[in-house]
Amino acid sequence: MRLFLSVLLVTLALCCSKANGITCPALVTEVESFLFLDMSAYKSVLQTLFDPPQEVIEAKMTVKACTDQMSLENKMLISSTLAKAMKNCQ
Repeated sequence: MRLFLSVLLVTLALCCSKANGITCPALVTEVESFLFLDMSAYKSVLQTLFDPPQEVIEAKMTVKACTDQMSLENKMLISSTLAKAMKNCQ
């Protein structure tokens, strides 16, 4: 089992060496929309950006119903953290 894990880690390191920390702009748009738009507007953004299956949209809407209960202050904290992360990536 240990040999398998070591081989897996080395394979992942070699195959994923070109990965970087730059966040996809579509992801940033999706997170900002998730936090600040209403349900119907967010659903259209989600469909436009990613064209996910209906089950994924329903799951995201369920989670969004919970996060819509967060205070605006907490949403702004999450948004500013995302902005700081984007600055460090560029």
